[in-house]
Amino acid sequence: MSHVDSDQPESTPTWIDLDVPDPGRARDFYGALFGWTFETGTGAAAGHTTCLLRGRAVAGFRPAPAPDPAPGLWRVYFATRDCDSTARRVVDAGGSLTHGPVDLGDRGRLALATDSVGARFGLWEGRAHPGCRTVNEPGSLVRNDLTTPRPGPARDFYTALFGFTLDGNEDLPGFDFTFLRRPDGHEIGGVFGDPGAPVSAWQTTFEVADTDASVERAVAAGGAAAAPTDSPYGRYAEITDPFGTAFSVIARPPAQAE
Repeated sequence: MSHVDSDQPESTPTWIDLDVPDPGRARDFYGALFGWTFETGTGAAAGHTTCLLRGRAVAGFRPAPAPDPAPGLWRVYFATRDCDSTARRVVDAGGSLTHGPVDLGDRGRLALATDSVGARFGLWEGRAHPGCRTVNEPGSLVRNDLTTPRPGPARDFYTALFGFTLDGNEDLPGFDFTFLRRPDGHEIGGVFGDPGAPVSAWQTTFEVADTDASVERAVAAGGAAAAPTDSPYGRYAEITDPFGTAFSVIARPPAQAE
């Protein structure tokens, strides 16, 4: 699926945004990297920026008063048909709410939360704005995975919250990686157990057409990047934007990208 024109099924990663202290610099960097254009919000969304790929929303920037003293990350929002009910389940499962639930004009209703192992995420009940309108193609969101030194409690939290089922990953022997699947069997991401991870956090991966070229553009635009690496799922690289935000890019083989 590339284009999304209605609300995603319950518990699907549906939107991503980033707190930025300098929206102009963020637009310069991500515009150079992904070819995004930008639209400034009005009304209830004043101060927010929507990132567009060929005119379709793919991400957002939220105003931040100052750079985060810790490395930043893109925030993932999970789709919900009832933000208030899901927010209550967050607390019941051992997480906490940090903001909301609250309406964002006619766009939707959101809540910001932290899970039982300390990873932050959001909930999104779409109305006029279903979330990312383009996914799984170059310049857009392709994947979210939770990295944590405490994978057991993380798996328990998300199965309690969303009813996810769990599957192991035979493609990565020797790694503690568990696929998360919606009740209908659709894979929405995974939990990667890493004893050396300093914090628990949802990681964001964007699809690109050429990983090496994307790394070059990121560095030229003021970011930093690790050397590209091949994996069973494609050629990927870790990139850090000018604010210290870490994320990944991947160029998938054509058969996987379909």
